[in-house]
Amino acid sequence: MSTKNTKVSRIMPCSVNLLTVASKTEREAMTATAMFISEDPPLFVVSVQKHILTHKIIEETGQFVLNIPSTEQVRLAKRLGHEKSPDKFKEFDIETESAKAVSAPLIKGSFASIECKVITSFPASNFTVYVVEAVDFAFNDNLSPVVWHLNRYYSLGDELK
Repeated sequence: MSTKNTKVSRIMPCSVNLLTVASKTEREAMTATAMFISEDPPLFVVSVQKHILTHKIIEETGQFVLNIPSTEQVRLAKRLGHEKSPDKFKEFDIETESAKAVSAPLIKGSFASIECKVITSFPASNFTVYVVEAVDFAFNDNLSPVVWHLNRYYSLGDELK
C-alpha cells in the first residue's frame, strides 16, 4: 500500500456537495462532503470548520441546503472549495432559486438539492459536526452527480452487476 503523497482523508471516495446557507443579512456557499446516516428519518452528517462564515450562519439559522453538483458544475465545486470572495454568488455567477422549507438557496443546474435542518451538533477538532434531517429535496435524473476521490473529481460510471 502506498502512503507517499496521500493523506488518509483522500482515499475514501466522497460525495460532493455545494452547501448553501442564508440568514436575513448574509449568504454563503462552500464545497463539502456529506454522509448518509438513516433513511427513516432521512439523516445526513456534515462537518464545517468553526472559523468560517458558513458555520456562523448555520449556528444562527439551523439550516442549509446540500446541492449535489452535476458534472457541468465541477468548476464551481472547485472554486467554492478553494477560492475566497465576499460574495461568491455574484462573483462566481451562481444562479439560485428559492427553497421550499429553508431560507438557504438552491443552486440551479444541480443534480439534486436537499433542504436540511440541524437536529444536533457536536465539536470535533476545529470543526462542528452537524446531524441534519432532510426536510425536502428535488433531483434531476437527466443529470449526473460527481464524486471526489484521491483529490480529484469523477463522474459515475456504468452500473456494476
